[in-house]
Amino acid sequence: MDDPAVIDKLQNATVGIAGAGGLGSNIAMALARAGVGRLVIVDFDEIEESNLNRQYYFLDQVGKSKLQMLKQNIDAAVRSCDVDIIERKLEAGAMSAPFGDVDVVVEALDAASTKVKFIEECLTDLDVPVVAASGVAGWGGSERVKLTRSGKLYLINDPESLSSDEGVLLAPKVGLLAHYQANTVLEIILGVEGGR
Repeated sequence: MDDPAVIDKLQNATVGIAGAGGLGSNIAMALARAGVGRLVIVDFDEIEESNLNRQYYFLDQVGKSKLQMLKQNIDAAVRSCDVDIIERKLEAGAMSAPFGDVDVVVEALDAASTKVKFIEECLTDLDVPVVAASGVAGWGGSERVKLTRSGKLYLINDPESLSSDEGVLLAPKVGLLAHYQANTVLEIILGVEGGR
């Protein structure tokens, strides 16, 4: 059954997503399908065929802008989500700038050093929660994935998994953490921990 209060809160929320790869593309689609009204997504990359084992893109989109194709895919799936895309590489010292008017920021970047710098800048510059992920490589170990909260930082992590820099990336594990991040965003927006 639809809950008008839930629908209204989600429709009036804006979520920023840094990265449109394995985590970001799946998070964006999950949030759009859940009813989030506006997404601000930042990335600079093009789709490669090797991305298709875990990212929300299709064969005929290879070679095209990730952001343009993600917006197209979301627009084909739902009517009620405005997708603002910012095609640029996030650079140290200005990583938080595109997310000045969002309610929640999601970290969905690749390199561990970039993740850390992005989180630090957002926690310093923005007064909003930051939802991050670590340990997305490999398969199995679903029971190890946990949420840890420290102030405004929500970290979804498999402490025994290799990082994306070190291990193989496959759709099930990447999707598991991406959807955990998306679900955490919903908890923050709706103010309900543990769901209903």
